[in-house]
Amino acid sequence: MKRLGGGDRSRAVAVWLFVTAALVLAMVVVGGVTRLTGSGLSITEWKPIMGVLPPMTVADWAEAFEKYRAIPQYEQVNAGMTLGEFKGIFWWEWFHRLLGRLIGGVFALPFAAFLILRRMPRRLIVRCVVLLGLGGLQGLIGWWMVSSGLSERVDVAPERLAVHLGLALLIFMGLIWTGLEAWNGEEHSRHPVGWSRGAAILLGAVFLQCLLGGLVAGAKAGFVYTDWPLMNGEVLAPVAWSKGALAFLHDQALVQFNHRIMAYGLLVGGTLYALQAWRWRLAEGLGAAAFALAAALWLQAALGVVTLINAVPLWLGALHQAGAALVLAVATVNLWLVRRSQPRLFMSGPRSRVL
Repeated sequence: MKRLGGGDRSRAVAVWLFVTAALVLAMVVVGGVTRLTGSGLSITEWKPIMGVLPPMTVADWAEAFEKYRAIPQYEQVNAGMTLGEFKGIFWWEWFHRLLGRLIGGVFALPFAAFLILRRMPRRLIVRCVVLLGLGGLQGLIGWWMVSSGLSERVDVAPERLAVHLGLALLIFMGLIWTGLEAWNGEEHSRHPVGWSRGAAILLGAVFLQCLLGGLVAGAKAGFVYTDWPLMNGEVLAPVAWSKGALAFLHDQALVQFNHRIMAYGLLVGGTLYALQAWRWRLAEGLGAAAFALAAALWLQAALGVVTLINAVPLWLGALHQAGAALVLAVATVNLWLVRRSQPRLFMSGPRSRVL
């Protein structure tokens, strides 16, 4: 038996990666709350080290507030805001950034320890280095996003918000996948190509839907056209096509419509995937994973509708964003299970085949 602390697999490494993934999930949710409360531009500087400390004195708070009052969001959206109200949005953004720093430490320090103690499976070292690099890049992307709202806009650019969210979710998926690899060890058997392709397409579609959700959030499209299944009584509300290609990123009607259509496609695809799993009676638990994914898609779609028709209250908006990340997690685990298994699919009767 291979020892659990080194060699091909390590349960300790797996737990560390799963804990980090949970923190990234929390980061995604806090990021959603930061956006919904309009807090994202309250800190107008990027100080990776010194920014750990919040304003400590009355003078420090006055300086931070004065810097916020110099940007368009204050002038056009929050003119007349009091210092107390500013503190309310400041703390959300500060906590969001602090959580990002915490995740960096939770990942980097144990990683170094595992390397020094030689408890890290060799085949996972490069993957973890890549994840560490993506985490550092995420900090830069976050500031790139925030900077888009400090001079000419009153909010961040939707496409930059989608990139920021997308990278966070890529890191989340990578942590889950690598954690599963660390927990179970290397697998040398072949995987069923056809079924694996279907699971990969579903995962890619869920990820794309998350990016479309980021565009909806960035364009604040969830606060308009809050009826369903139509949009203000129409299948597609009027679109400002004069924006050209930017309409697909910035137009409120179009980004919400695209998010809706993708949701319908995912429901159909996920349901057919689960029904096919039941029809062929997949072995090794893959059928359960397929049904879990389909159920998660339906629950998330229902939550999306409820969130929309209630004009995105804070708690529902945060719950919907958390739900998106959880659906992505289920889709990731489903693909990992498919690629690690060699299920035999049985038709009724003596004939059987493998996809």
